[in-house]
Amino acid sequence: MISAPASGTGKTTLMLGLLTALRARGLSVQPFKSGPDYIDPAFHLAASGRASFNLDSWAMGAAQITSHVALADDADLALAEGSMGLFDGVAQPGETGIGASAEIAALMGWPVVLILDVSGQAQSAAAVARGFASLRPDLPFAGVVLNRVASVRHEALIREGMQAAGIAVLGVLPRQGNIDLPERHLGLVQAEETAGLDDILQRAGDFIAAHCDIDRIVAAAAARALPPSTPHRPLPPPGQRIALARDAAFSFVYPHLIAEWRRQGATILPFSPLADEPPDPGADACWLPGGYPELHAGRIAAAQGFRMGLAKFAQTRPVHGECGGYMVLGAGLVDAAGLRHQMTGLLGLETSYQKRRMHLGYRHANLVAPFPGLAQTLALRGHEFHYASILSQPDAPLAQIRDANGTVLPETGSYRATSDGGHVTGTFFHLIAGAQKA
Repeated sequence: MISAPASGTGKTTLMLGLLTALRARGLSVQPFKSGPDYIDPAFHLAASGRASFNLDSWAMGAAQITSHVALADDADLALAEGSMGLFDGVAQPGETGIGASAEIAALMGWPVVLILDVSGQAQSAAAVARGFASLRPDLPFAGVVLNRVASVRHEALIREGMQAAGIAVLGVLPRQGNIDLPERHLGLVQAEETAGLDDILQRAGDFIAAHCDIDRIVAAAAARALPPSTPHRPLPPPGQRIALARDAAFSFVYPHLIAEWRRQGATILPFSPLADEPPDPGADACWLPGGYPELHAGRIAAAQGFRMGLAKFAQTRPVHGECGGYMVLGAGLVDAAGLRHQMTGLLGLETSYQKRRMHLGYRHANLVAPFPGLAQTLALRGHEFHYASILSQPDAPLAQIRDANGTVLPETGSYRATSDGGHVTGTFFHLIAGAQKA
């Protein structure tokens, strides 16, 4: 488990550099992402050549987590990137815990490699490392990688403190040379949109290989059997042939969800609304993931082939949209400049980015209307992250939505039946798993 005391400390640089460097050595590395991030896994895929899967202790039961980890059986090594700080999560536990990376590491018996930003401190860094190494006695701890080290003298002082504290130093990254990835308002720019990504990954791999003891890091990951668990029953797919919107405006869908649909025999039929493509008429369900519709609202509004094809599809079959996809299913979207763009109008939802307000956190949903492929009474778990405001949400609610503290939220999602047996649904949360606990 690659983790840190806080966000912005260097986890992604270390993770991508290790994946690239280990792949260059001929090792097969299975990446994972702790928590509900849907951008990092695409970078993991680019660096490792293997699909990366989310492991989330708040949204997933232990059986689902271990079923995803079992996908690493044919790999030489499993490498997981943590989220936020090692012990950070929500206040109230969900399916397995509070969503902390430490919970995944403890459940799986994975040693933690902690990356520390040591700028502005010397021997005191050992106190931070010692605290992280000892807070949970059941948590294996491999050692630290020091980041943003200013000089040889600075390194010597920090190593002195770490030796006194009994903490292994697995790498020393100089202040100059860190790898920066471009960002926008939801985090990193998507992997497929990052110019020169191959060169960035190569530089990250060379940087980590030059400044980390990769042999010691690999040696810390001893072979470990999966913990015993009951069989995992994944959510059924929304259909057996799923038309999936997939382009720069529709890309935020968790890889494990698609993998679980495919393992149950579903066929994924990608199409691009930005290329004015309609959903495949041979599909029996359509899914519009989230993404950045606000950056492409004009093109979506002008995509008449997509809009007409989707409307025809929705007359007889289910259509579902998550977050950005939900907004596109609505009547209109106001961009940051205050310009309203007409969306598909399959739902009455009106949203605006003119006055940005962050919506962030886990979501627990009790369905009160039909959802594609699922029983009406099923409960779901997901995660919401966007900056849009609701101007109007006139359709019937899809679910009662609560946050991780149990507070009921107004973002209920929407449900609308269509003329010939179809129905259109949408949520602001991205689906992660079914809920077994209230």
